[in-house]
Amino acid sequence: MKFLGKFFLTVLLLLTLALVLLYVLLQTQWGAGWFSRWVSDKTAWHLSLSKIEHRLSAPSHVILDNFSFGHDGQPAMLVAKRVDLGMSLVQFSDWLHFDSIEIRDGDVNLANQTPDTALPVQANRLQLNNVRIESPRSTLPLTATRVNGGIVPWKPLPSDMLGTDAQFQVSAGNLTLNGVTGDNVLLQGSLKNRQLVLNTVGADLARGSMTGRASRDAQGNWQIDQLRLNDIRLQTAQSLRDFLTPLRDVPSVSINRLDMTDARLQGPDWAITDLDLTLKNITLRGDDWQSQDGSLSMNAGNFINGALELNDPIVNATFSPQGVQLAQFSSRWVNGVIRASGAWTRSDQRLTLDELAVAGLEYTLPQDWRDRWQQTLPQWLDSVLIKRVTANRNLVIDINPAFPFQMTALDGSAENLLLARQHQWGVWAGKASFNAAEATFNRTDLRHPSLTLSADDRQVQVSEMSAFVGKGLLEGTASVGQDAQRPVTLNLKGQAVPANVLENWGWPALPVSGNSNLQLQLKSSLRAGTPLRASTDATLSVTTESQSLQQNMRAGQVQP
Repeated sequence: MKFLGKFFLTVLLLLTLALVLLYVLLQTQWGAGWFSRWVSDKTAWHLSLSKIEHRLSAPSHVILDNFSFGHDGQPAMLVAKRVDLGMSLVQFSDWLHFDSIEIRDGDVNLANQTPDTALPVQANRLQLNNVRIESPRSTLPLTATRVNGGIVPWKPLPSDMLGTDAQFQVSAGNLTLNGVTGDNVLLQGSLKNRQLVLNTVGADLARGSMTGRASRDAQGNWQIDQLRLNDIRLQTAQSLRDFLTPLRDVPSVSINRLDMTDARLQGPDWAITDLDLTLKNITLRGDDWQSQDGSLSMNAGNFINGALELNDPIVNATFSPQGVQLAQFSSRWVNGVIRASGAWTRSDQRLTLDELAVAGLEYTLPQDWRDRWQQTLPQWLDSVLIKRVTANRNLVIDINPAFPFQMTALDGSAENLLLARQHQWGVWAGKASFNAAEATFNRTDLRHPSLTLSADDRQVQVSEMSAFVGKGLLEGTASVGQDAQRPVTLNLKGQAVPANVLENWGWPALPVSGNSNLQLQLKSSLRAGTPLRASTDATLSVTTESQSLQQNMRAGQVQP
């Protein structure tokens, strides 16, 4: 018995000595290298570290120096100056589940993570100290530097490094998300059953500040409880559509309240300056929206989008399931003022303006305005009805070299003017009258031109059309059919007008000169895509003091 006791005591001493020796060797450079090679050879991961430290004053902690870890054959996912592993009793059943993991002075690059593979370790608490994170393939692609914070508990998944159930509080010196960079970022929230809750979001953003609260459900729908942006000065290389694309890419974004104060945003062909905005209770879904009692209040110094520039625009609108109620829209535009109020209704996709007023505009029509007039309107806009229009002292210019024109001091009024239906521009109904102080149509000067028209389903009827030219007066009537052929009839009478007054408007030069009385009867077609001249038949009679003549035109050609 004494022999057996000595034997077991010797074995115990030898085992203790071996453990002490192993304990000492593992804390040497050789031991750290051996352990690294053993993990790299026995698993699908590669590990590299320069030293393993353990202090009896902190017996539950193991420190790994100059740590590098990643998939075999791939660049490292984690490189850190120091990793502190906190041990717990649970490791007797799950030896890779730590009580705590602290990463200090490290670099986490999730771009090097193999798809569908999760990290093999877990922890009751993950602590980050001065860590850089690169996560380009996550739901929220981001890059962050000087990250400090904690995640409790930390159970990473292949599709989500946070896991499915965790609380976190993280700060970052710099964070870039979807191309937008913020400094001094603070995120505090939780993740439960793949639902992300951000109780606190704060950042210095684009020389301004951002604060808010938000959440995202498992399907990717965002709920913004409150978001406030102050003094933002943001420049981007994206177009306005591309800049807003993240809002359309997610299933939905519900906004309880969004406030922007003194914001300045600028892209390659667009800009908004001195923007103050409050948006409430609206849900955005792709290119659509829903709202029960939403509202928008906005004003800005300038809004520029391509050739469109609005100065001091003001918008006040409310949203409901029925549509949008536009209480106020006003802006300075091309040196004038434009004001409107009305509503857009979802049931018939109609924009109804109760009032539209334009005054003092100096507007040059775009070169392709005729093509735009024939384009189909977007799906959300079926028709446009303006109940009352007033125009005062406007200047309208068309610089198209084929037929330039200009109208000076243009005034007008209209009632119940239906300018679009079935997604197509036109004059489909209503009454209107316009007059100007002066006008020039393809180098022919007119004084006091005026026009009165009415429209219905059958035709646009011009009941009065007149202008002074030279020493005389031109008067006429016209009609344009509403069917696809767009038949046109024109009756024009001139008294004491220049004999060749029609030459600049397309009629061949006449072999007479001086003042004359003339009468023109014309039929043609304004069918889209068809030249006007080829469809024109007309009769012109001209009488001067010394002679008279009559010409007939067939298919745009004067008959000999």
